[in-house]
Amino acid sequence: MKIYGRNAVEEALRSGATVERILVKKGANDAHASRIIREAADRGVRVIYREGAALDREVPRGANHQGFVAEVTEFEYSDTDDILALAEERGEKPFLILLDGVEDPHNLGAVMRVAECAGVHGIIIPKHRSVTVNDTVVKVSSGAAQYVRVAKVTNINDAIKYLRERGVWVYALDMDGEDLYSADISGATAFVVGGEGKGVSRLTRSLCDAVLSIPMFGKVNSLNASVATAVAVYEKVRRERAAK
Repeated sequence: MKIYGRNAVEEALRSGATVERILVKKGANDAHASRIIREAADRGVRVIYREGAALDREVPRGANHQGFVAEVTEFEYSDTDDILALAEERGEKPFLILLDGVEDPHNLGAVMRVAECAGVHGIIIPKHRSVTVNDTVVKVSSGAAQYVRVAKVTNINDAIKYLRERGVWVYALDMDGEDLYSADISGATAFVVGGEGKGVSRLTRSLCDAVLSIPMFGKVNSLNASVATAVAVYEKVRRERAAK
């Protein structure tokens, strides 16, 4: 798998991911570039200098590689129990995000970034009708993909049932639900976020403990998946901090 962009490449090196080699644009010698190159050298990663046009051919058309492309091993998925085990290791109540049919890699990358910054223990995605962790997702996550546990499950509804059996309260973020800001979201929590344009499926909604909605005051009646996730996740973070 190829990842690109300065932050993504730098975090891949820092996280201990298996980086096979790094392609660097000739002439990249500013402070940030020099720091990444030193990090690669310290870890024994081969650095190859190429012209900018050569790097352009290594990434999707129009993508901004910022002069850095790294070849790394494929993303290693976790499973649901790995995510719950992480919460236990930290002595915290499980905090998860489930994505129901999110197909835009930019949304998944942004959700991963939110999850890592907010201390979410992991993300669950379905194997089918969903984006996977690809080069674009890693780039958009700005390095968060190196740290966030992502479980890929056969059936998102079965995952919801399993989490509820383990004492996790599962909330769908969708229209026509209880106001997020007045709902009780204490304890072990998982937010289910629907795909672009479709929202959370009817069956999935019915399996959740409750449906929560973010108040809307403009003419547009919805937020995209990553923004809705960020609003809900940080509302929970705010309450947890206020309760301490």
